[in-house]
Amino acid sequence: MNTLKVVIADDHKLFRKGMRSLLESFERIGHIDEASNGKELLEMITNEQPHVILMDLQMPVMDGAEASQQVIDTYPDVKILVLTMYDDEKFILHMMEMGVHGYLLKNAEPEEVEKAIYSVHENDFYYNKRVTEVLRKGIMLNSHDKPAFDNQSHLTARESEVLNLICNEMTNQQIAKELEISRRTVEKIRSNLLEKVNAKNTVGLVRYAIDHGILV
Repeated sequence: MNTLKVVIADDHKLFRKGMRSLLESFERIGHIDEASNGKELLEMITNEQPHVILMDLQMPVMDGAEASQQVIDTYPDVKILVLTMYDDEKFILHMMEMGVHGYLLKNAEPEEVEKAIYSVHENDFYYNKRVTEVLRKGIMLNSHDKPAFDNQSHLTARESEVLNLICNEMTNQQIAKELEISRRTVEKIRSNLLEKVNAKNTVGLVRYAIDHGILV
């Protein structure tokens, strides 16, 4: 079993040490690094990228939002799981639309943290009830503006099947097995979905699914 490399980016040393102790109890977590701010994080991952970054938002020197944008732009394969006390709906929506792969509050249960780490690594996205509510509200608030998606797009039956399974947090391999098709075919359908609904990433697909009643 391949283990995951994780970086904890948080300016509170006591929190980092507690989180490290928790991560060490997770079976699939291998190497763990720590960074006290966004600048330190970016310098750390220049030569060797982690699988997942646990990103705090309020940090000195460079905050988590700026650091997240730079990671997304430079290291698209690195997954970002925001872990913060900041529960503002507009900011959650902003970070998800930016392209972070999950958003958790620091009062989350350890079991959810573990699940979220694995999900962002394998499925490119983790959403819970809070994130789903924020995405739904964001869609409703923006409904009077130009739609975020091409509502005239017509998904094939197979594309709808794959989208539904993506929203059920299934990996490409799991989707391929479920539908009895190749993983390459799933990847191609996912790519077609992104283009067809004008989404930049998996969170865009989930927003489309919410907007069209696929994810309720």
